[in-house]
This record gives sequence, structure tokens and C-alpha cells, in this order.
Amino acid sequence: MLNKFIEKIKQNQLIEASQKVLLAISGGIDSMVLLHLFEKSGFDYGIVHCNFQLRGDESDGDEEFVKKQVLFHGVPAWFETFDTKEYASLNGISIEMAARELRYEFFEKVRIENGFDFVATAHHQDDLIETFFLNLSRKTGIKGLTGIKEKAGTIIRPLLFAGRAEIENFASKNYIEFREDSSNSEIVFQRNFLRHKILPLFSELNPSFKRNIIASIENLKDAEQVYSGFLQSEKMEVVSENKNETVINIEKLQKTSFPKILLFEILTDYNFNATVVDEINKSLYTDSGKQFFSKTHRAVKDRKELFISEIKDNDSRIFYIEDDDIELFKPLNIVIEKLPADNFEIIKKANVACLDLNEIEFPLLIRKWQQGDYFQPLGMTGFKKVSDFFIDQKIPIHEKENIWILCSGKKIIWIMGHRIDNRFKVTPETSKILLINIKE
Repeated sequence: MLNKFIEKIKQNQLIEASQKVLLAISGGIDSMVLLHLFEKSGFDYGIVHCNFQLRGDESDGDEEFVKKQVLFHGVPAWFETFDTKEYASLNGISIEMAARELRYEFFEKVRIENGFDFVATAHHQDDLIETFFLNLSRKTGIKGLTGIKEKAGTIIRPLLFAGRAEIENFASKNYIEFREDSSNSEIVFQRNFLRHKILPLFSELNPSFKRNIIASIENLKDAEQVYSGFLQSEKMEVVSENKNETVINIEKLQKTSFPKILLFEILTDYNFNATVVDEINKSLYTDSGKQFFSKTHRAVKDRKELFISEIKDNDSRIFYIEDDDIELFKPLNIVIEKLPADNFEIIKKANVACLDLNEIEFPLLIRKWQQGDYFQPLGMTGFKKVSDFFIDQKIPIHEKENIWILCSGKKIIWIMGHRIDNRFKVTPETSKILLINIKE
């Protein structure tokens, strides 16, 4: 198995001799075999272990066992303890998903901070088969049916060539110590239910079941490459990047050969699940303004385009312009001038505000707009809510959140980049002008 392990690493170009690998070691048989193979292969490695506090003393026992292995092998190691149940509850996700998110976030943090090239996990062929069926049951595309990859970003899985039986046999022959995880037999977890209840029935039906599924997954991987190549050319026609957002042209999307499939493949890169993608697809034929969310991104359906942007915390920062300031770099790059009104010609550009300096009190402040804000738009005698102004101007939802407001005291002077307040406009009585220019 050792020779096969090294051969597969070379064949799949998983690790170069000079690279460092962080091993995810739980203490179970799979990860302990992985540790043994790395030790015998001579690779430069470290160990990382997570205690999810899901099995009481047993979880603590796993941690102590791994710590002894670290001392025995004399390698660097990092340990972390998580309150997994609380995390799952706060985020409204399953225990399995919570543990997955916590562990991979921790792995990546340790990897970056300590100069490792990859994180290696002990997934094997049986995990690959289980993932195939889990994804199939949850609704997935062809990518989901190709299962676990040998290499995905900085995560590598050098044991995917081996089945559980082969790993157990290798551990026995080489007297490899490991810890039994009692939760592996609890069928309340989806993967365990599949492992202990469903897959054995398939093996009874066909003894070659596992081998055939692995072969089918390999065929699907080949098909997925053809499929991805075709969709990539289609994607280039309908997707563009605009500053910090992705823009999908709805009309062009609907003219492609398989618009729904293409939309699914685009949006899954932003963590939208199949159910949400279905809802987004339906919205393309309805009114604009609808919003859809994944854990990391938001999609906003406008009249002709679908905008995808990363979800960010609301910006509550406030910036000040003092009386003697001539330039500001945050949150916008602006130039500030004070000019005599004589012979001044109003600059009619959205990024320029020409204001009556006598009506203004310093310091000015710049902040994000808020619900309930109101102002007197240039040319009007009455007041209007800022939110209603945005609707009148047909400003898309995703753009509204990036708009800043310039204020003098509690009064809005300028919806920056859009409209000044009529109370601060330049009039024949104006003697001095405050000119604020947002640099492109």
C-alpha cells in the first residue's frame, strides 16, 4: 500500500518533495493510516486536530491520543476545541455541517499562519461512494455526482485510491494504533445511516457494487470535463465582472442552449443551493427587485440583469470633513475647494456638488443612508424620503447600499453621486461656493 500511496501522489501531482503538508488527524483508523504513510514516505508534515466536544470524555481521549502520537513522531501540531452544538444552533445548520465548517476554517488558518502548502485529509473510496449517494439524495448537478476530488484548492486526499477494507487490513498488518469512534455506529447521522443501512443492501444486490460505482464516478468525471468546457464558453457570453460584483445578463442567459443548467453552474460557485437557484430562475420572468441569499452571497434581480455580490456587514462608519480639509481618501476619493461665486459656472455632473458655503456648518460628515432619511431634492420645494428617491431614480437594491450621504449637522446636503439638497444650492445671493468633486 505504501508504494501505491507514493505512486498515486505522483500520478495525481498532489505534493512536490519540497512542499509541507498539514495532516488532519482525528485518531481514527483512516487518519492514523494516513499519518503512518506520510511518516514512511518522508514528506515534511505537521498535525492538526479538532475536538468537537460531541462525545464527552471520548472526544477528550481522542485528543490525548493524538497528542501522544505528536510526541512520538516529533512533529509540530495544533489543537483546537469547539462548541459544535452551539455553533450549529446559532447558524441553523446540522451538527455534521457545523463540524465541517469549523474544521476546514481552522485547518486553513493554521495552514496559512504556519507556511504549509496543503491540508491532507484521510478520505477514502468508501467516503467517495457515500458522498455520491448523499449528493444524489440532496439534489445536485454533475459536479456533485463526481464526488470528492483528490485535490481541491489547498485540500488534498491522498487515500482516495483505497477502500475501507484495504485500510483496515493495512492497519492490522502494520500494528497501527487508532481510536474507535463510537459515533460511527450511530445512524442518526445521515452518512452513518447510508453506510450501515443503505449501501450494504446494494452490495447484497450486486457484490461488485462498490467497484462499479467507483468506475461510474470516473466516467462522470470525464463527462464533467466535456460538460464544463461547453458551459464555460456559454458562461463567457452572459457573465461579466463589475467592480466587486458579478453581473449576469438575463436576456443573453435565456438565449443560451440550456439557461437553467448554466444558471445553476454559475450560482453554485457562490454557494447557492439547487432550491434557491430554482427560485432565482423563476424570478427572471417576473418583476425586478427580488433578493436571494446563500451563506456568502446575495443575488439581486434587476430588470435586465442579475447582480451577485458578497454579503458584507452594514457599514456604520462615519467620516468627517473639517473646515480646512482639501482632500479625503475614505470612504471616497474627493477633492474639496472653496471658490468665489463671481463668474462661477455650475458644473452639472453627478460626481460634483456645487454648494452654498454660507449655508454649511463644519465639520461635515459622510455616512451611509438610513431608513427614515429625508431631504429636499434639487428643484423641489417639498421633502422626499431618500428611499423613495432611490425608487424614483430606479437605483437597484445592490447599488443603494453603496451610496454615501453628505450631511451638515442633521441635514442632508448631498446624496453623493446623485442629487444635492435644494436648501444648499448656489443662488444669485451666494458669495462663496463649496465645490466637492468625487474623483473617478
